[in-house]
Amino acid sequence: MKQLSATELKVSHKIPVSDGTTTARREVSRSSASSQQKMRSSRNQAATTKTSSAQPSASTTASSNRKSVDLPLSPQVINRSSRVNQPNYTNQNGVQNVDVREPFMRVTLPQEVNEKKRVVVNKAFPSTSTHAVMPRSHGEKRTHRRKTTILTKSILYTFRLLILGVGIGAIAGTLLSVLDPTNRIKAETPTAETHSEVTEVAIVPGSRLKLTQEMSSLKTTVEQLAAKQKNLLPGVFFVDLDTGGYLDVNGNTTFAAASMIKVPLLVAFFQDVDAGKIRLDESLTLKKELIGGGSGDMQYKPLETKFTALETATKMIVISDNTATNLLIERMGGVAALNERFLSWGLTATQIRNLLPDLEGTNTTSPKDLAHLMALVNEGDLMSMRSRDRMLDIMQRTVTNTLLPRGLGEGATIAHKTGDIGSLVGDVGLVDMPNGKRYIAVAMVKRPHNDGRAQELIRQISRAAYQELNKPNLEQILRTTPFVTTSPAANSAETGSSSTVTPETQPSTSN
Repeated sequence: MKQLSATELKVSHKIPVSDGTTTARREVSRSSASSQQKMRSSRNQAATTKTSSAQPSASTTASSNRKSVDLPLSPQVINRSSRVNQPNYTNQNGVQNVDVREPFMRVTLPQEVNEKKRVVVNKAFPSTSTHAVMPRSHGEKRTHRRKTTILTKSILYTFRLLILGVGIGAIAGTLLSVLDPTNRIKAETPTAETHSEVTEVAIVPGSRLKLTQEMSSLKTTVEQLAAKQKNLLPGVFFVDLDTGGYLDVNGNTTFAAASMIKVPLLVAFFQDVDAGKIRLDESLTLKKELIGGGSGDMQYKPLETKFTALETATKMIVISDNTATNLLIERMGGVAALNERFLSWGLTATQIRNLLPDLEGTNTTSPKDLAHLMALVNEGDLMSMRSRDRMLDIMQRTVTNTLLPRGLGEGATIAHKTGDIGSLVGDVGLVDMPNGKRYIAVAMVKRPHNDGRAQELIRQISRAAYQELNKPNLEQILRTTPFVTTSPAANSAETGSSSTVTPETQPSTSN
């Protein structure tokens, strides 16, 4: 029995078989179907050839990336396909295993449309990079993400290394600056800078005196001595630096300073030495306008003679050289600058108004001001300890020893400076006693012109104060070794004799 093709089956399904007319229709239908199939095949081939010639690259790309969807076939085609795939099957044309299935229907998906758009864009803008237009696949996105992560980490590590380098550099610089011997030397030497900063803060007047109780018996003695000398006005201020006991007679009264003004000038000089403003070995030149009469020998030197700063300061105190004093006043900035410094130290009555010699007594001070200044010197508040010791050494070499030193006992030492003009005589100093006590002594007497009683009154006051302060205090009395008495019974029991040690024969030891 002859097998029918798919077309024949289709025709036979639509046209029922009844007679010879039906057979003729089958023949016509078969021939027309065959011709239609040939025409369809030729049109499809022509369209495929035209498309491939017009867009060879686009079709290739589209065909490589195009997704095909196979639609389900009709039962006839499925049966035919199953027959064709059989190994011993021979079709009606005598060709074995030839697949004559009709082309599948293809449905264009959104991805396929995108691929076509990309082809059009690439043709319209050939210079545009394909990577900038084409969407990345999952692998490309992951690679791009990995590259971005690596770049971010690299930048982060670079910043971290930069911060670490800056930190290490700062630490290394600090260590080098600390270990630098030059900086260590600078850190060890600025003792003067510390003192210069202290002087910038105003000191309360009399705040360094640390006064406790006035020595009333000594005050009565001094007042009695002064009462015997008419027309003499004493100004006295003594302070026991160990106990705080003090003597104040007209201590706040302003007197002419005379050469005692040179004591605050010496303090200012060593303060500038500590601050590095003045070198002890620097040269000061003698000028005509700075020459002062009266005491001292520098006035007799030729002009333009040079003196070291330390030599000038020493002459100012030891021989009370007025010319040396004027040189230092100019070197330290002048009268106004020095007065400001005096005021910052708490010296309210101490002021320079003229260069020396000041025979009219326009330069002023007070006994309490000078006592307060000596307390500052003793405490080392205005200068280094080295400068303080050098200053006191210079003051101990003062040539004129006719006032306060005359009232001291044997073994006592004094660092002092005298002052003597027609209307006033005075002396200021720091006294060290043999028993270890130290006290401040200031005695000034306003007098009729060149009245010699003033010097004697100062000597009497100095002697009375020394004797008062040289008395043993209660603590020294309590430290005295007590007397020892041996009873006759105990002594006879031990020695077999009746000898007795009485208080009169027992030696005593006291400080």
